[in-house]
Amino acid sequence: MRIAAVTGSASGIGAAVRRRLEHDGYRVIGVDLRDADVAADLSAPAGRAAAVGGVLAASAGRLDALVACAGLGPHVGQWRAIVAVNYFGATAVLAGLRDALARGERPAAVAIASNSATLPYAEGPLADACLAGDEAEASRLAFAADGHTAYAGSKLALARWVRREAPAWARAGIRLNAVAPGPVRTPLLDAGLAHPLYGPAIRDFPVPTGGPGAADDVAAAVAFLLEAPFCAGSVLFADGGTDAMLRPDRF
Repeated sequence: MRIAAVTGSASGIGAAVRRRLEHDGYRVIGVDLRDADVAADLSAPAGRAAAVGGVLAASAGRLDALVACAGLGPHVGQWRAIVAVNYFGATAVLAGLRDALARGERPAAVAIASNSATLPYAEGPLADACLAGDEAEASRLAFAADGHTAYAGSKLALARWVRREAPAWARAGIRLNAVAPGPVRTPLLDAGLAHPLYGPAIRDFPVPTGGPGAADDVAAAVAFLLEAPFCAGSVLFADGGTDAMLRPDRF
């Protein structure tokens, strides 16, 4: 039986990915703060090490698939935590489990980015600090910014990390890709909609197909990338056409 690990598996997109992969015949090792096979907090180095160690123990050191779903939205008051989980937590788990993937069968990994990564305020020193591996500076910049900047910047950095790492991973026999969702009906989105500042901005975000997607829609995109043998370094937008509408001439 093929083995997959999914971070953020207890709710939202992560839970939908877990269900989809189990339906597809995988044994799934879930990672989350609670209600998971491996309990770990990805906002700190110790928790990231615990996540990697727990997955290695549960998988006997061999994985066929890895999906980095765990993330925090812009409504979270601790903006430093957004960067810590969305970028540093995701990349630490991906890098920490790369060798286990190399021992798998047709191995592939997918990171959950966001179409927010294409917004103008995503660019800047925060994303640069993430990619430089300077968590202290990225945290400082997040603290001085706002939730939207911390979220978009961390997701931009994650997508760029995937693109930069993908060729070397492919040469090692592992395909690495990303999915960039738009607004998806999850507890994370509900919390954002309830926020007095971020709620109106989320509601005004245009989705040509008519509104937020479902977590299962993103899970389908993840499942596709895990099985698509010629996709490596791709960022697949699963956002109802928003990116195409806002940036029709860029891809």
